[in-house]
Amino acid sequence: MMKDFTIMPLKGYGEIPFGMTLDETVKMLNMPDFYEELSDMEETGNRSIYYEYDSIQTNIYFEGVTKSVVACFETENEAATLYGKKVFELKKPEVIQLMKDNGFKELEEETEDGELRVSFEDAMIDFFFTEDKMTAVSWGVLVDEQGDII
Repeated sequence: MMKDFTIMPLKGYGEIPFGMTLDETVKMLNMPDFYEELSDMEETGNRSIYYEYDSIQTNIYFEGVTKSVVACFETENEAATLYGKKVFELKKPEVIQLMKDNGFKELEEETEDGELRVSFEDAMIDFFFTEDKMTAVSWGVLVDEQGDII
């Protein structure tokens, strides 16, 4: 089971790198508590699979037709760290400063249904806040049909 909860923008999460195959991920984490195929191959030509792991409060999204690989993580795990900081203990200004200190600059903010999303497009990462408290972090990479990171 996963023990390292280090968020690594554009690289992965702990010992799971972006691009790891679905089979390799299952071998490491076992089968998920819930999973679902999200997209219609006939309509979009893409294949997306969603795995939910309750014990580590993390969802993993797999992309690719030829080979399904890790393309995105979403976590609510309080143990998650980002650049050495416990990310869920950070307030919005601290998150923004931390990301800027680590070279990311493409900031965008949007509020929808009372939830604030702070995104850094150049890191492909989103931080979600409700009433000033971080509720989730989502980050990923782009993957082509062959399962290769773009």
